[in-house]
Amino acid sequence: MTEDMNQVEVRNFEVGDKVTGQVTKVEEKQVLVNIQGSKLDGIIPISELSSLHVEKASDAVSEGDELDLEVLKVEEEALVLSKRKVDAEKAWDVLELKFKSGEIFETEVKDVVKGGLVVDLGVRGFVPASLVEAHFVEDFSDYKGKHLSFKIVELEKDKNRLILSHRAVVEAEKGKKKQNLLESLQTGQVMEGTVQRITDFGAFVDIGGIDGLVHISQLSHEHVDKPSDVVNEGQKVHVKVLNVDRDNERISLSIKETQPGPWADISSKAPKGSTLDGTVKRLVSYGAFVEVFPGVEGLVHISQIAHKHIGTPHEVLKEGQAIKVKVLEVNEQEQRLSLSIKELLEKEADASFEYELPEESKGFQLGEMIGDQLKNLRK
Repeated sequence: MTEDMNQVEVRNFEVGDKVTGQVTKVEEKQVLVNIQGSKLDGIIPISELSSLHVEKASDAVSEGDELDLEVLKVEEEALVLSKRKVDAEKAWDVLELKFKSGEIFETEVKDVVKGGLVVDLGVRGFVPASLVEAHFVEDFSDYKGKHLSFKIVELEKDKNRLILSHRAVVEAEKGKKKQNLLESLQTGQVMEGTVQRITDFGAFVDIGGIDGLVHISQLSHEHVDKPSDVVNEGQKVHVKVLNVDRDNERISLSIKETQPGPWADISSKAPKGSTLDGTVKRLVSYGAFVEVFPGVEGLVHISQIAHKHIGTPHEVLKEGQAIKVKVLEVNEQEQRLSLSIKELLEKEADASFEYELPEESKGFQLGEMIGDQLKNLRK
């Protein structure tokens, strides 16, 4: 009766049957399992342990493990079983749900191969090099063993094809961060950024996940010919938010507005009564505007240009001319500077006058006068 029972039990196992087995022995290239209700040995070849390549069977299972298995072959003395097929069937159902929902999940990078990364999700998942990061990576060797977040981008069960992307996760997070930043930015806000790109018309500055444009006119208080004269790629800078266009995701920034203006501390740089070197910038009917510091112009009123009467400043001055001026008044708050050319010319005239009347001449004239008086007394 026992023999008949055993024969029935053996015959009940067919290719494709699902069974539960306990690992009794782990050899290098195969695993022996005890199948409940059967006196036949169960054997799992190393190739049927995992969807990934396994060097030693002990890398995949341990003695005593309970495994869900599928019968591959029914032999006289053993059942050839597969753990890989059962794991894959379970995995595909779960993976299809993840793919349809766009779920982001974390898993370990099991291997680095030519062209990308490999993960084990019950089936072999491949991450092409172009889908690992948003930036170029030359060497992926240190990615093995790392836990990364992934999203399934391609799934074809019949072709056993599963493609994942970490880059999609990074870009999605970046997009969310960008949107949050756009919503939180306020005009007038000052923040630190990094110069990302330099163009002919300005510089793009990363302010934490989104780039803003610093127009060439907003780079410095001084005139700028080329943005590269003022900033370098990778440079840390402070910027002020001028405008936020959330619909078009455009941000206007200024470096100039975070820096002291040319008029800052002008009372100390150009105190009343001081003499400065300047350049005639503009001539108008009522005087001349003279630049004494970059971005700082003062007015020389027509009455302060020369001692003699002049009809227009053009009679004695020309644009671009280098001159010396005296500070008459300074108003830092209103950014006004009153200058004079005449007061310096007046000093020169006084000096000339003294030079034309030397002491010897004065002494000689005095002696003649004294001599004439003595002659008169003698008479």
